[in-house]
Amino acid sequence: MSDACCGGDSPAQSDSATEPEGPTRLWQVGEMRFAAVAAPLLLAGYAAGWFGAPEAAGLVLKSAALLVAAWTFVPSTLRRLFRPGPLRNRIGVGTLMTLAAVGAVALGEVGEAAMLAVLFTIAEGLEEYAVARTRRGLRALLDLVPARATILRDGGEHTVSPDQLGPGQTLVLRPGERLATDGVVASGHTSLDTSAITGESVPVETGPGDEVYAGSVNGTGPLEITVTAGAEDNSLARIVRIVEAEQARKGRGQRLADRVARPLVPGVMIAAALVAGVGSLLGDPLTWIERALVVLVAASPCALAISVPVTVVAAIGAASRQGALVKGGAALEAMGRVRVVALDKTGTLTRNDPAVVETAPAPGYTRERVLDLAAALEARSEHPLARAVLTAHALRSPGRGPAPAEDVRAVPGSGLVGRVDGTEVRLGRPGWVDPGPLEATVERLLGLGATVVLVEEGGSVAGALAVRDELRPEAAEVVAELRRSGYRVAMLTGDHRATAEALAAEAGIDPEEVRAGLLPEDKARVVGELRSGGQVVMVGDGVNDAPALAGADLGVAMGAMGTDVAVETADVALMGEDLRNLPRVLAHARRSRVIMWQSIGLSLAIIVGLMPLALFGVLGLAAVVLVHEVAEVVVIANGMRAGRRRPVRGPGAGAPRVSAAHEVEARDPDHDRGEAEQPTGRG
Repeated sequence: MSDACCGGDSPAQSDSATEPEGPTRLWQVGEMRFAAVAAPLLLAGYAAGWFGAPEAAGLVLKSAALLVAAWTFVPSTLRRLFRPGPLRNRIGVGTLMTLAAVGAVALGEVGEAAMLAVLFTIAEGLEEYAVARTRRGLRALLDLVPARATILRDGGEHTVSPDQLGPGQTLVLRPGERLATDGVVASGHTSLDTSAITGESVPVETGPGDEVYAGSVNGTGPLEITVTAGAEDNSLARIVRIVEAEQARKGRGQRLADRVARPLVPGVMIAAALVAGVGSLLGDPLTWIERALVVLVAASPCALAISVPVTVVAAIGAASRQGALVKGGAALEAMGRVRVVALDKTGTLTRNDPAVVETAPAPGYTRERVLDLAAALEARSEHPLARAVLTAHALRSPGRGPAPAEDVRAVPGSGLVGRVDGTEVRLGRPGWVDPGPLEATVERLLGLGATVVLVEEGGSVAGALAVRDELRPEAAEVVAELRRSGYRVAMLTGDHRATAEALAAEAGIDPEEVRAGLLPEDKARVVGELRSGGQVVMVGDGVNDAPALAGADLGVAMGAMGTDVAVETADVALMGEDLRNLPRVLAHARRSRVIMWQSIGLSLAIIVGLMPLALFGVLGLAAVVLVHEVAEVVVIANGMRAGRRRPVRGPGAGAPRVSAAHEVEARDPDHDRGEAEQPTGRG
């Protein structure tokens, strides 16, 4: 069992490497197993009275239910009270529940005490299960490290475990292999897929002197890498440490019910003690001690204990129907307080699917010819840029596949060379292929944030292709809706600033809110800086987003696109790939938080109202218990409102309809454009 129910040590503060991953099913939670035993005992106790069984039988069953349920929080509450430190840090809702149960038993209301204990145990079990779910995915990071690595030693290659790697060793990385640790390229050129670490959507051309990171995947050429960090200090290990630290920081924060109960508990204790003490001096001690116990029962947080769980369960169910999985009440409440939305670029604002957004032919060439030449060279390549070129060729020439070029060979760090119809053709980056008359076009495309490759035939430039990871169709509308709702919107990305600013302009994000060229630890740091504008939600989809997701006040993962670690580290996972779910679930959380506080306010009002009535003997124990039961029904009914799906103004509401011409352009970015194209937001 966890001490979470009464504010004990958070499991997030433990060493995740040595602890078990936690419950994976609800029935594995200790509190839920105890509740499954206590609830039937309590029902049987009441049923015994209804069917005329001896009163002693009902009392025994209710007492057994109380003992079973109370075992989940009373011992830990007592341990916490006797720990060193300020008293205000040692009391919580568990303390008040314990006092209420003791008071009810002293007045002979064992059934009422058992009901309080069972409800509280169920609420704590649900919360512990939600917390455990957020921790299980952390080990998925380690899957990015290969089981074996190859190093050069004593003039030969040797296969070792990544744990044996250390600074100064020379690591050999072949095409298609994943890098086991961080280092600097000593020799070789290649295109390196760094999306797991930096979020870069297009593979990065890498050569001698470039830094490379654990988890990156080698593309086209072999590399020799000088190791700069061991297994415990590489990029992935740092991500793990950041995530653990941020989760521990969250775990130390008190939950909503504890924050409410903290000032209430000492006030109730002092009031009851004064009633018993002062009353005994002025009148019959037995009468005033009994009234003090009734005051304790009047202050019992029956409705308070159930108000938050009922609202949370109803709201989470409604959120799932709106396309979001919310991991517990803390996440729901945090989502209602958010004021700043930080969006990752790759895979969140964009499709994470690079595409040819423009084909610019040189004088004397057509777009069809440029695409034919490029597709001929890329016909048998698995490079992401090759897939973009082949897709563009298929759109331009449906039903006619490219004729593969002959004698194709890769030039590491530069491009491809081959022969088409006996003529040498080259495809590669500007600088390796002279742009000639397309120099201004290349500069324009680079300024729009595109990756540009040039096609050369027989020594003359034939054209340029601009490849870019395009925005999701709904991205601009979602950003506009978030801003209309009063949120500050920022973009965080590992991509180059030119790419980031170009896409941010299309999405409607202010240039000063763009943070580019970020590593995972940088994203976590920037999230901390953004907190000056209010509580921050981070929305991301990849391993590189995990520290920021954990470090933000609320982490939201794009579910279908996200890696396991992103989804598990986040507090909320959006199902599917529709970004419109984000403003919808934020609006839903705001409404649910209002309902939650309504229930809490009602619960506290009842406590405040009942205490003086119990103090002066206006209400006896039976009346106090009746009021509590009615209050619980009202609070439950109010909480259930959070489960109703209210129409939420979608981000597309009122937005101009996309024209047919734009729909055609989305399928073929070059349709009907003249040679003298004007720069557009789409590139």
